[in-house]
Amino acid sequence: MTSILPSTPQPAPLVACTISRDVQEFDLLIEDMEAVLGEAWGDLGFAEAMHFFTQEEGETLEFVALAIDEQDEANVDQLSAIIAAAKARNIKVVLIAHDVTPSALHHLLRQGADEFVPYPLPEGELAAAIERMRAPEMPTVVARGKSDVTLSSDGDGVIIAVQGMAGGCGASTFATNLAWELATVTKDKPPRVCIIDLGLQFGAVSTYLDVQRREAVLELLSDIESMDDDTFGQAIVTYEEKLHVFTSPADLPPLDIVGQTEVQALLDMAARHFDFVVVDMPPSLVQWSETVLCAAQVYFGIIELDMRSAQNTYRLKRALQAEDLPFDKIRFVLNRAPKFTDLQGKSRLKRMQESLDISVDLHLPDGGKAVAESGDHGQPLALQQPKNALRKEIAKLAQSLYEVGRSDAEAA
Repeated sequence: MTSILPSTPQPAPLVACTISRDVQEFDLLIEDMEAVLGEAWGDLGFAEAMHFFTQEEGETLEFVALAIDEQDEANVDQLSAIIAAAKARNIKVVLIAHDVTPSALHHLLRQGADEFVPYPLPEGELAAAIERMRAPEMPTVVARGKSDVTLSSDGDGVIIAVQGMAGGCGASTFATNLAWELATVTKDKPPRVCIIDLGLQFGAVSTYLDVQRREAVLELLSDIESMDDDTFGQAIVTYEEKLHVFTSPADLPPLDIVGQTEVQALLDMAARHFDFVVVDMPPSLVQWSETVLCAAQVYFGIIELDMRSAQNTYRLKRALQAEDLPFDKIRFVLNRAPKFTDLQGKSRLKRMQESLDISVDLHLPDGGKAVAESGDHGQPLALQQPKNALRKEIAKLAQSLYEVGRSDAEAA
């Protein structure tokens, strides 16, 4: 009788790898990778990744999970090269980031990362990201002549512009959440709302709402003279079937890609199709800033109680008054306002208003970590943290704007 020895089982081919400085720093990632993939994944260091992609074992990879924290920001060029090498071999990239600055995160996402998941990993989020990456890709541009959204040209939209007086003061967060609150202000015939991200180079609205930047946006901005209802509709994406979003372009255009005439045409088109048009302005003044200032019925200036906001507000005031432009039209909003018991903070605010000769009409509380978490998850505060103090104040403002707009419409 001849005995037959069992053959040695071959290991399953790798379908994914983690890439990190030290994967033990991301223990939750290890658990999730094992839960989703079993043993069909491996781990690489930054220096090993580029070489591994060229090996036979690397040919079976579906995706890599690039895990980084604040210590890795100094190596952003190396991380960008890893993403580029993966994309060149049709390997998907999911970015796992912990305590990384928005600028570094934005840079890496722009290099081509397919998904982003914050660390610590929300339950089920990595599995959901993997499922999205494995889903068949849908065409991003529809056939010309067909609109992606249902538009109605009987609107007389209220244009609401939002301008940050200093970087990081929360202008885009405010604009995005205000637009969502307006779109959901009532269940009975809610207003039609569109948010336009005019931060043409580094606008964050698409990130805060986790919607795709469309190639059609750049096409439209490059040839606004040919814009019609269909091409405008093709550039718009819809969030949760309630809010319409005109994102910043997928690629970085020059700031002078549009001028005053083009921006005015875009605003007119949006106002004709929507009841409210929220415009998220870039932090810098451009030649068409005057166009938006004059076209907007409401123009919010977002400030903080710090020297940057004070100095920039003073400089803006001088610039607008020198050109005989309506500085008084700006309605100032204090983000991260001092609490009721913070007498010192209130005293500072009083001195700031007196020295600048401005009135701060709205005081928004500090939303805390929930604001960053909401942005990382691509959801408005109302969906992520509905009881958040900042969310409640923005909801009150949206209700007020809606009631004013409705009473004006009835009076007309």
